[in-house]
Amino acid sequence: MEQTGLNKNASSTKAGFIALIGRPNAGKSTLMNSLLGEKIAMVSQKANATRKRSNAIVMHNSAQLIFVDTPGLHEKEKVLNQFMLDEALKAMGDCDIIVYLAPVTDSIENYQKFLDLNQKRVKHIIVLSKIDQVSQEKLFKKIAQYNQFSDEFEALIPVAVPRKVGHTDLLNTLEKLLPESPYLYDPEDLTSELVRDIYAGFIREAIFENVSDEIPYESDVFIDKIYEEGKVDKIYATVIIEKESQKPIIVGKGGSTIKRIGKSARQKIEALSQKQIFLSLEVSVKKGWSKDKAFLEELGYKQ
Repeated sequence: MEQTGLNKNASSTKAGFIALIGRPNAGKSTLMNSLLGEKIAMVSQKANATRKRSNAIVMHNSAQLIFVDTPGLHEKEKVLNQFMLDEALKAMGDCDIIVYLAPVTDSIENYQKFLDLNQKRVKHIIVLSKIDQVSQEKLFKKIAQYNQFSDEFEALIPVAVPRKVGHTDLLNTLEKLLPESPYLYDPEDLTSELVRDIYAGFIREAIFENVSDEIPYESDVFIDKIYEEGKVDKIYATVIIEKESQKPIIVGKGGSTIKRIGKSARQKIEALSQKQIFLSLEVSVKKGWSKDKAFLEELGYKQ
């Protein structure tokens, strides 16, 4: 799928990695999907849904902007939470620019914590999101609060993601800050992520949508096999949960819940792949999986 806004004849090109950083549920995945114009990262209203880094390759004028979505900055708890925090900190240290995403209703204390964590003093901009949810008076007051830190950031850009307000300003600002470089990926690529990781994320998103309480946080998805067969791709996946008591909840009466999860996930996958999908889901209990380092590595959580 070819992207728009690409100047293939530019004499000088820019490219670089841009880490999307913020608290849990700040809207980082939503912003990345919106800038790309395709849904490749799972999105949930529940906090700490994103567990691993993922990226989106956005072409803008003669620049290749590689956005890196990250788990939210939060306190360490389980081994899995420690991995998630480490993912965000590694992205901050490895990137060329940081976009700190701050919902306009947030306290600036979260931003102050971020400044303490940005030990390499990587250049960053503040994206003040959800501006369509407050009055202009409240927006100006929040901007004034951040302006006391004007020596710390390169720019402050208000955005309203659903309406794409501020998107062009954001991309233009990032383009100016990126280093001159040949493109790091094929300009027609949307992401460097493995297809199985994207699909696993969509299945996890469907679990978040259809099962409440702690189960989404104590579950994960492993893609066992993918068969590409003509017009239909066949995907076989396992939903992993922590407790035997969770199995009847996630399966549902007569398999009703797992069928809803499967239908929702299949629709998300088909929207991206533009192919018909056959999706088979199994449920497996692995007690204490989120604290088991060896098993977490099997799921791709490698530190």
